[in-house]
Amino acid sequence: MRQMLVMLLGVWFASVVQAALPVSDSQGQSLPTLAPMLEIVTPAVVNISTQGHVAERDNPLLQDPFFRRFFGLPESKPRQRRNQSLGSGVIIDAENGYVLTNNHVIDKAEEISVHLRDGRIMEAELVGADPEADVAVIQVPAEGLTALQMADSDSLKVGDFVVAIGNPFGLGQTVTSGIVSALGRSGLGIEGYEDFIQTDASINPGNSGGALVNLRGELVGINTAIVAPGGGNVGIGFAIPSNMARELMEQLVVYGEIRRGRLGVSGQTLNPALAKAFDLDFYKGVLISSVEPDAAADQAGLRVGDVVVRVNGRAVEDTADLRNILGLLRAGADVELSVIRDGKQRLISARVDAPVQQQFEGGKLHKLLDGLVLDDIGEDSPFYGKLDGLLIVEVVPGSYTWRAGLRKGDIITSVNRQMVSNRDQVDAALKRVSNKVLLNIRRGNRALFVLL
Repeated sequence: MRQMLVMLLGVWFASVVQAALPVSDSQGQSLPTLAPMLEIVTPAVVNISTQGHVAERDNPLLQDPFFRRFFGLPESKPRQRRNQSLGSGVIIDAENGYVLTNNHVIDKAEEISVHLRDGRIMEAELVGADPEADVAVIQVPAEGLTALQMADSDSLKVGDFVVAIGNPFGLGQTVTSGIVSALGRSGLGIEGYEDFIQTDASINPGNSGGALVNLRGELVGINTAIVAPGGGNVGIGFAIPSNMARELMEQLVVYGEIRRGRLGVSGQTLNPALAKAFDLDFYKGVLISSVEPDAAADQAGLRVGDVVVRVNGRAVEDTADLRNILGLLRAGADVELSVIRDGKQRLISARVDAPVQQQFEGGKLHKLLDGLVLDDIGEDSPFYGKLDGLLIVEVVPGSYTWRAGLRKGDIITSVNRQMVSNRDQVDAALKRVSNKVLLNIRRGNRALFVLL
């Protein structure tokens, strides 16, 4: 009986596999194979190599212009070392030459080269990147390219077969297979926005930015990270869902950056204790704990104590879900929230606000501002509400701006004699004079000019 059961299971499994996969004839035997699908898909997956320079940190005192001036030391130039990296990418738009990859693959790259499967090497330009979600778009000449079709990643189920394609360890294009091990993985601390597909298809260093495809050869995810305590693959890899990547890519192509909207609420994940306290008979959702006055949520009628259970028809189980869904919405987008209030379900429509100004790198506006990270003057600053300007939250040691004497905590009040308090004003002031940058700086109780 046991032998018969094993035989039946073997026949059933073979029939399932053969129904799902193409079949090739080898020495008179029909065997399941992925080869026909991969012949179509692999030309759309590229290898990416980058080159750049990274400043080597020196003793901070030697980089301080006041210290050098006091001791009569000559101007010191920061030492730099050449940095190279390897990764993968996926051609999404053959007509325009758009390639989707991870931000960490091309971060700080001065040169980006794309290696196609047919042997061609193309120089690429950065279209835009989002470090928060680790997504980037680069562009190559649109000459004889093959693009990969994107699938609806929301339709994925645990147990679905998937194939990972990339460039592990710089070996060249490599294919591995596995299944979807889990969905909606978050809270890993890998990225700012996390909604990962987990798979046991082997993903290794160099696979980043490569394709995770289903058995139809459609893109379901962008390979991004691995858990490897011993330094090698242990069958736990993570990919950004294609739906999330698609939403971010559209913004990067249009704006060159992500313009996330802002609802203006904070909340906490519902748990049994909170559910009991609020007389709820369910344990999934986000309990609204505060609503910012005059923000989009306030104007739409959201209240403290509301429990958000769905956003735009998508179920919300915890705060990570809510943050990820809202993080894909651009400023000005309409959103419909399903909330439970006083035991009754309500539908609330809101229009997402433009985001509060986020930190930005000065080098993206002008090469002479390279090394600066700027932000609004926060509430913890003694100048909050008293001074208009932009706060320097970071100066990279050894950078040009560091050597010019700019430091963390300085406040830039004007650029090229034009008052500034946001990124757009800085950009406009820089465009007035292209060959130099004159900054008016507030440092404590002192004010000074710095010419770059």
